[in-house]
Amino acid sequence: MSQDGAGIDLETSLGYLLKEASSALRAAMEEVLRPLGMNVTRYACLELLAQRPGLSNSELARGAFVTRQSMNVLLQALEREGYVTRPAEAPVGKVLPTRLTSRGRRSLEKATVAVRSVELRMVAGLTGAERSDAFRLLRTMVDSLRAPEPGTGT
Repeated sequence: MSQDGAGIDLETSLGYLLKEASSALRAAMEEVLRPLGMNVTRYACLELLAQRPGLSNSELARGAFVTRQSMNVLLQALEREGYVTRPAEAPVGKVLPTRLTSRGRRSLEKATVAVRSVELRMVAGLTGAERSDAFRLLRTMVDSLRAPEPGTGT
């Protein structure tokens, strides 16, 4: 507890521990991606495009946890560097579907190996059952936070 008895006890706060884990994971990922000329946001964008080709800027931004404006700047850079392609005009509506180039796929393959090594290091002390439990518990927490609050309708 804080000095005056109010507030959250950071030593026992699950939310604080999750934020600490998230921060540690991001730092470890940045460390292994930096030598590859990449960062977490760039990696997330390429990974999303590999798994779901043609995603829009808005969909990529949501998936990479950045603003649409930040994603647009990143996509412009990735396109200039030859990692992705986007049509000059939207085939339907205003959405410019983005796709990985062969250069983007090669870069992603190296980054994926690096990121996988971080995730394996993160769960190295867990049994298979503990990994499954952790995944299930975290998924339940995320789903609970995204669900509308009872009585609010939102």
